[in-house]
Amino acid sequence: MLAGERISLDDVGGVVLTGSTAAVYESDSRLWISEQEALVRELVDREIPTLGVCFGHQVVNSALGGTVKEVGTTATLVEATLADDPLFDGVDPIVVSLHSDVVTEPGADMEVIASADHARVFGTRHNSAPLWTVQFHPGITAAHRENLVTDFGWESEQFSFEDVSEGRVFENFVRLAAGETT
Repeated sequence: MLAGERISLDDVGGVVLTGSTAAVYESDSRLWISEQEALVRELVDREIPTLGVCFGHQVVNSALGGTVKEVGTTATLVEATLADDPLFDGVDPIVVSLHSDVVTEPGADMEVIASADHARVFGTRHNSAPLWTVQFHPGITAAHRENLVTDFGWESEQFSFEDVSEGRVFENFVRLAAGETT
C-alpha cells in the first residue's frame, strides 16, 4: 500500500493498533501518524471494535485530544492496577512494560482502566464506542526475553514471565469484538 491508502473498513470485525518505535508527537516528520489519528476517529465514529497496544494506546488517546510525553525507557515486568473490565477477564496484574512515552492525559471520552506506578494512564476505555487501549504488551512472552535484554536493557528481578497472562488480553478483545459478553 502507498502512503494514505488503507483497506476498506466496511467488513472489518475489529482493529488492533500495535506498537511502533515512532512517537505520536513526531507527526510533523512522520505524516502517517496524522493518518493513524484520523483512522482512530473514524473507528470511533463507526463504532468498530478497536484495541490499541503501546503506540496504539498513545495514538488513540492523542487522536481524541489526550497528551503523550517522553519519560524514558521502561523495560521490565510491572504490576498494574486493572479495573473490573471484560478486557481484563482472567488477566494477571503482572504485565510487560516496554515503552519510552506515556499518556499523561487521556483523550476525550476515555476512562482510565489500568494504571501502574510509572504510568497513571496505563489503559483506557471509551465511554460509548467499543474501544480499549493498553500501554503494556500482552503479546510479549518469555521467548522474547533474550532480545529484550540485548535490545532494551531489560531488567526484571521482582516478577517472572510465569506471572504474565500470555495473550489473554487479545483473546478477550476477540470475544468482545464478536459481541460476546461472557
